[in-house]
Amino acid sequence: MVLRHLAEAERHIVQGETHLARQFALIAELERRGHDTRCAQAVLTTMRKAQALYQQDRERILRELQE
Repeated sequence: MVLRHLAEAERHIVQGETHLARQFALIAELERRGHDTRCAQAVLTTMRKAQALYQQDRERILRELQE
């Protein structure tokens, strides 16, 4: 069960990295075209927080496995 949770956490991290990369690209494109990026930046902030939570979850699971 714990290994399944670890695999899920790893999957979330990989997906999160993909989503972050897309958001960075979107913001860059918006900036190039002279558009307001405040909303896109807010979404990026939320995505970064979620990514940090995924990483914390993975670390918690790894500590659990070591015990």
